[in-house]
Amino acid sequence: MARRSRRRLTVEAPPSSAQAPGPPVRLLIAGAGARGSAYARLAVGTGRAAVVGVAEPRRMLRERIAAELGVPEAGLFEDWQAMLRTRLPADGIIIATPDREHGGPFAAAATHGYPVLLEKPIATDPAGCVELARLQRESGIRATVCHVLRYTPLTALLRQLLAAGAVGRVISVQHLEPVGFWHFAHSYVRGNWRREEESSPFLLAKCTHDVDWLSFIIGSRPLRVSSFGRLSHFRPEEAPEGASDRCTGCAAEPRCPYSALRIYGPGRPPSGTAPDPGRAYFADVVDPGGTRESLWQALATGPYGRCVYSSDNDVVDHQVVNIDYEDGTTAAFTATAFTAKGPRQTRIFGSHGEITVEAGTVSAYDFLTGETTVHTVPSVAAQVQGEKHEGGDRGLVQAWVGALATGDWSGVVSGLDESLVSHGTVFAAEEARRRGTVVSVEEFSPGL
Repeated sequence: MARRSRRRLTVEAPPSSAQAPGPPVRLLIAGAGARGSAYARLAVGTGRAAVVGVAEPRRMLRERIAAELGVPEAGLFEDWQAMLRTRLPADGIIIATPDREHGGPFAAAATHGYPVLLEKPIATDPAGCVELARLQRESGIRATVCHVLRYTPLTALLRQLLAAGAVGRVISVQHLEPVGFWHFAHSYVRGNWRREEESSPFLLAKCTHDVDWLSFIIGSRPLRVSSFGRLSHFRPEEAPEGASDRCTGCAAEPRCPYSALRIYGPGRPPSGTAPDPGRAYFADVVDPGGTRESLWQALATGPYGRCVYSSDNDVVDHQVVNIDYEDGTTAAFTATAFTAKGPRQTRIFGSHGEITVEAGTVSAYDFLTGETTVHTVPSVAAQVQGEKHEGGDRGLVQAWVGALATGDWSGVVSGLDESLVSHGTVFAAEEARRRGTVVSVEEFSPGL
């Protein structure tokens, strides 16, 4: 009979620089939306950084983060061009502008010699990625990409187990990204990433993290891919009877799981009721700093109150990607809207064992002994507004700020060169989906 044991493995933290005396590193923020603001808060929270400049076209967001982090009035700008023209003395810049607007601030930062922390995706096409690689190479700056999954306690635990031979040789991996039905409706039907021409394909916008993480865990370079996916549900013909163009006043709203009132309302509940923390984050995206009444007004007039069946979205709502790696390992990756939002799920199949990752645990089964050892993943509670990814955001920012402060970059494991490989894989997967064939990754990552 198979035996089961439970233990807590001491997880080795990613290498980091020791605390060094001296003034805090000075940071610029290009884009103070949800991600840029979260990274800024985490940087200041290390006790080793100060934000000296913020560029954000939305006045409320710009002034709110400035007041929160003590940014001087002279350091506030409506756009990154004005901020970088001032040549503020700075030690690094966080670029969190919209997906298609990374190239301009990156080029200016390279000209000024600022190290860059760049939100993913690097760029929305292979040519854009190659151009940023050229700028980094010719300027000599260090560019770090926000592939935050590399910095989670789960990743550290998995890499430790695999290095110790827990499953022997890794043969194949099965990985699921359960986006969540309401999260998908927010971001990819009503939100900023709903249309490819305005942002990027769904796989690039959402799942570059996962494709990058698989390569990091497997430890081999992707060679070729196949992919299938389409927009199946969020279409006019799928609308329930009686649906109108907006959720406010819609006869079908009470029986629709994608109702904007149902999704955002718990984030701004009636007075005397505590808000749902996860939904509060999204309600604040819809109506920054508002009230329950102003949220309802935003839903009645803005994009986030539109019916999911009559929006202008065109990105896929589910996709599978199969990856063949240079060392012979294979991976099957699924991303889908149609789940209860939850943690990613992974199974790793090896020559001598199997690992299952689910619900905060890593279970390792040994073929020889028949024993399953269950390791608890150290839990990481969010400490600042907008922090996500089970400690990955914090781990990334701590590593980057520590490197700026000390010059020791050993803790930074998502440099531009590493991240270019995952982007090439995503571009190849999208081409494979459109062609319906197997595509070489090298074909879509020239010079990377």
